Amino acid sequence: MKKMLALLLAMVMVLGLAACGKKDDTPPPADDQTQSDTQTPETPEEPAAAGEITLWTYPIGDWGKEDKVKAITDAFTADTGISVKVEYLAYADGDDKVNSAITAKNAPDLIMEGPERLVTNWGDKGYLVDLSDMFDDTDKSEINAAAMAACTHPNGSVYEYPLVVTAHCMAINLDAFKEAGADQFLNLDTHTWTTSDFINAVDALYEHFQAPVGAVYCKGQGGDQGTRALVNNLYGGTFATATHDQYTWSDPANIKALEQLRSMPGIAFDASLEGGDEIKVFYQGILKMAFCWNIAQQLNPNQADTGAGLTANGEEIVFMGFPSQGGSPALQGGIWGFGIFDNGDEARINDAKTFIKWMCDSEHTVEAVKTANYFAARSAAEGTDLSDIWADNEIMNEYQVLMPYLGDYYQVTKGWAGARTEWWTMLQEVGEGATIAEAVSIHAEKANAAAG
Repeated sequence: MKKMLALLLAMVMVLGLAACGKKDDTPPPADDQTQSDTQTPETPEEPAAAGEITLWTYPIGDWGKEDKVKAITDAFTADTGISVKVEYLAYADGDDKVNSAITAKNAPDLIMEGPERLVTNWGDKGYLVDLSDMFDDTDKSEINAAAMAACTHPNGSVYEYPLVVTAHCMAINLDAFKEAGADQFLNLDTHTWTTSDFINAVDALYEHFQAPVGAVYCKGQGGDQGTRALVNNLYGGTFATATHDQYTWSDPANIKALEQLRSMPGIAFDASLEGGDEIKVFYQGILKMAFCWNIAQQLNPNQADTGAGLTANGEEIVFMGFPSQGGSPALQGGIWGFGIFDNGDEARINDAKTFIKWMCDSEHTVEAVKTANYFAARSAAEGTDLSDIWADNEIMNEYQVLMPYLGDYYQVTKGWAGARTEWWTMLQEVGEGATIAEAVSIHAEKANAAAG
């Protein structure tokens, strides 16, 4: 079965389909955002002028587009008198540029990215300002709890002010489900299903199509948030401790989930695929479900520009939460916001805080969120209701049903890069027939050893 999927994938690639995943102006899934401490020589820029602050932003939706950012920063300047000088970073070398600027003592005032960098990296190293004083009780009640927790360092300091969130999910080919009579196992109102529903649906699909309908891809780390969410949710397993100081995926619930998945003829463990490859095969209608999915894929599957929520054959794609025993999944998410580098200038720090407040907690938050093309990290901002922010976009509005299921942001656990490698290596071994409990235990121990 694995060879068949690999051959079909090769045929898809020969056909020259558009590369899957997000466009260059949107960030990859949170798990594909790697960190680097490499520092390359760079000529320091001139310090910001009085009344001017600098913002460096990774390509988070339209926050990576100069015309979009200029429109909103110009509005901020007109309102506050504080001008903003913006530099646009790429994920390929953005970390190196930031690290070089830190070394040259010329870091920007503001940086826009996620907790992996702002909290676990630069905040942990003492380069960022603690923003705790920016949150009152109302703020804490309005901000998504998972986002607030992820932006808070174990020492209690808050190194990121969250602006937007998203939840990664899975997707199903609804036409194929209907053809196999498996749609009876879906709750299309809540976009959720139980573990038993999932098992019954896969069995029905396999019986009808006589081929694997889902793939536990494990070629590498690309899109690995999908395989982790699948395994963790099936029987309530965990990936890391709540304090993010240890990896817990030797959890018996995860072992049970892997045993269940490997026992199902409709699920293939495929080391020829990673997340992006899986999406291509799903888009072509070969697989009937995808475990690597998100709002960007739902809006433009496979970046093919051939219709939102449709496969290459025009079949309907429905996004779904991962199956769980009680039907309430814990979804891995993406969180993006702003941090402030401590450059020792209180006036600039205060101006940067004014910027954050204007963007993240005011009547202007609607436009700041829409510029990111994600979902507000809070329910309201200074009296402005953010719950209907996407009422004019049917898909975005419907996708918000998943936001309450945003789970633990365990990507901030130390040794993250090593843990990801151990995860997909473990999946490969499971697919090759290794004793599951033994393989899980060995690689979880290696992940924890790397985390120190």
